[in-house]
Amino acid sequence: MQINWIYSEDVSCKLKTFFKKQGISRRLLAKVRYSDGKILINGKSGRKVDKIKKNDKITLVVPDEEFRRNVPPSFVPIKILYEDDNYLLVDKPAFVASIPSPLHPNDSLVNRVVGYYQIRGYRGIIPHIVTRLDRDTSGIVIFAKHRYAHALLDSQLKEHKISKTYTAILNGILHNNHYIIDLPIGRDSTSLIKRKVLFSEKAKRSKTEIFVKERIRDNTLCKIKLHTGRTHQIRVHCSYLGYPLVSDTLYGGTISMPLQRQALHCSEVVFWDQFSSQYIKVKSNISQDMMNYLK
Repeated sequence: MQINWIYSEDVSCKLKTFFKKQGISRRLLAKVRYSDGKILINGKSGRKVDKIKKNDKITLVVPDEEFRRNVPPSFVPIKILYEDDNYLLVDKPAFVASIPSPLHPNDSLVNRVVGYYQIRGYRGIIPHIVTRLDRDTSGIVIFAKHRYAHALLDSQLKEHKISKTYTAILNGILHNNHYIIDLPIGRDSTSLIKRKVLFSEKAKRSKTEIFVKERIRDNTLCKIKLHTGRTHQIRVHCSYLGYPLVSDTLYGGTISMPLQRQALHCSEVVFWDQFSSQYIKVKSNISQDMMNYLK
């Protein structure tokens, strides 16, 4: 693939400084250097130490990526919510793992995206999963199509600049319309997978914002915005508040048919697309099982 920029600053700078500002990692530059890639300044071969000036055209030719053969394709259809040359956003069903594992080696969402790429005849493109969801959580998952796009979104993730909003159904009736939960989360020493609110140096700051949308029978339909991205964050905070997610038995919820998994769906993501210099906003309607439960 080829990435192009026009240098627009009045003050000249070294190419390596420019690349750093653009989010190009040393690792990616090493791949370019040692794997038949190219660095071009105005169409001519350039080096990291070269200086660039205003209106120079910089081109980075990144070699095709080699796909790991140990991830077999799955040809189960996927629901595409958004796609361009750099990103793919997919609507993940519940009960599908985000990534392959010993328990789910052949039909994770990554396997399905591999199959989709093969059907479409994409070459030199491998699925870089940027955001993940628990197996039993449905909704939007972001994939990058190349290393550079992945690095840009990873940087946004670390700085909490990717906005993620979830739709959830909670056991019980919340009395207020708005809650902010700013409590640290860490591992629960009694479990291999559980987390809990933990006031310890080992815990990490975690902030969740809850907006009540509707009170239905003995449940509350909420929009939940994450300000940090800890494992099980929404589930832990809602449980600590005393209103666990419907059917989230791990954190105190009760199974309520037809929902056989926690009532949680990633319904909106917003991120900055550096390639088009605009925000990308993608929405997803809640899954059918959650709709059926609310009827």
